Amino acid sequence: MADIHETAIIHKGAEIEEGVVIGPYCIIGGSVKIKKGTVLMNNVVIEGDTTIGEDCQIYPFTTIGLPPQDLKYKGEPTGVKIGDRNIIREYITIHRGSVGGDGYTEIGSDNFLMAYVHIAHDCKIGSKVIMANAATLAGHVVVEDCAVIGGLVAVHQFTRIGSYAMVGGFSGVGQDIPPYTIASGARAKLFGLNIVGLKRHGFSEETISELKKAYKILFREKLTLKEAIKKVQEELPYTQEIAHLIEFINANRRGICRPNNTGSSENT
Repeated sequence: MADIHETAIIHKGAEIEEGVVIGPYCIIGGSVKIKKGTVLMNNVVIEGDTTIGEDCQIYPFTTIGLPPQDLKYKGEPTGVKIGDRNIIREYITIHRGSVGGDGYTEIGSDNFLMAYVHIAHDCKIGSKVIMANAATLAGHVVVEDCAVIGGLVAVHQFTRIGSYAMVGGFSGVGQDIPPYTIASGARAKLFGLNIVGLKRHGFSEETISELKKAYKILFREKLTLKEAIKKVQEELPYTQEIAHLIEFINANRRGICRPNNTGSSENT
């Protein structure tokens, strides 16, 4: 059975599975579903059509599923979907989706969200993502698997951060950050590949070498993106990683983040 503190308020209709722990002064809305093994420490508020997966840890003063900060939102039935084994630290805000998106804010599994993170309406977060303290995502942001977002980073709406990318702290992200790269700065610029991160995730030296070549063609040679993509496809083996990099770039809506002008400190 679930372990529910006597001061918690659980509205009728909420679905709480076995092994869930709900600590003091939590408030759970009537459309919420919490799967087995998840722990809400205390003072957690969860509302709306929100589903939280198994074995998540949710720390005090976090709110999930409250209405989006969107002036167009008029109370439509939207929600939040969160996967398994996520660590959601103190004072985090995760807002429900809007009708301007597909109606759901979604977070995968095995993510580590540090204190004061904000995830706005309609964001799509993959799995094994790390977001450091006070990282902030505007609406409709996509963060792919295994990305790392530093502290006090602000990400513009509709922007994407690719898989295995790393964004340095205090950065402002207004354009898409390609997979496998490092970006940083008040107006974020690329600083080469995330080589340390790729090695930690077990990428082979051969794969890293091919990604280095692709990066240099795409971002250091004086070619248009269209010309650079064509050259990559012609000169490099079309591995899974190269294919994902090209597909990500081709799908951009807000433009692709580029290197700084000097190219100094490039990690390539």
